[in-house]
Amino acid sequence: MTSTAIHTTPTLASPTIQAPAMPAAAVPIALKLAERATGIEVQWARHQDDVRAAQRLRYDVFAGEMGARLNTPLAGHDVDLFDNFCEHLLVRDQATGQVIGTYRVLTPAQAKRVGSFYSDTEFDLTRLRSLRERMVELGRSCVHPDHRHGGVIMALWGALAEFMVRNQLDSMIGCASIPMLHNGVVSGDVAASIWRQVQATHLAPIDYHVRPRLPLPIDQLDCTLDVEPPALIKGYLRLGAKVLGAPAWDPDFNTADLPMLMRIADLPARYRKHFLGA
Repeated sequence: MTSTAIHTTPTLASPTIQAPAMPAAAVPIALKLAERATGIEVQWARHQDDVRAAQRLRYDVFAGEMGARLNTPLAGHDVDLFDNFCEHLLVRDQATGQVIGTYRVLTPAQAKRVGSFYSDTEFDLTRLRSLRERMVELGRSCVHPDHRHGGVIMALWGALAEFMVRNQLDSMIGCASIPMLHNGVVSGDVAASIWRQVQATHLAPIDYHVRPRLPLPIDQLDCTLDVEPPALIKGYLRLGAKVLGAPAWDPDFNTADLPMLMRIADLPARYRKHFLGA
């Protein structure tokens, strides 16, 4: 659900675009007006070329910028086996046509087809079973470094909110990533300190707690650092998201991944009005 949410080992087969499990949401009029004002365009991928553009951006951000070790079947692209089953949301620069932001969305129906959510591979999601029929997974979120001014991510969130309401879905999960590299040193201390903060303020009810399959060794780390969560995590928390438990360690991306749940019913009134006009 995050800057580097949802990572997995890709299949060797080249992806083909599957028919959507549910109709992609139309972009609301209010969002269209915002697009014109900011010079960006929001759209759902319609064919493989669109998905390839998103995968190139993901590769540039995750591998080129963040140093992730991507075992990809297509050079210069971040490709994994979940891509075939996801809807891909894109933001383009209207002047150049370049994809400058992306999310991928795995719907309940498509999760059944692929066999699981990706989050199932990082966490035991048993306690979320009552939500699964109306729960989507968000992942592979990233924004081009020249466009990280807030407008792109807000446009993505607006389209996601409309998609959820149109398709009668009410919950979103994902793995929000915290880089392990801090001040040139690879350490879990930052992630442990952020976990300590959000555990005190934004922990979900115990009914929704999940357990990491490869836990970050919190007890061996310094959790007293005065650090702020990444901007994307802070944004999710402002939208009413809850943290579902302690972080998992993703060694390929060298990140600590926080399991997060966001429900449409928990969206604060001002964001509900902004995104949904309600």
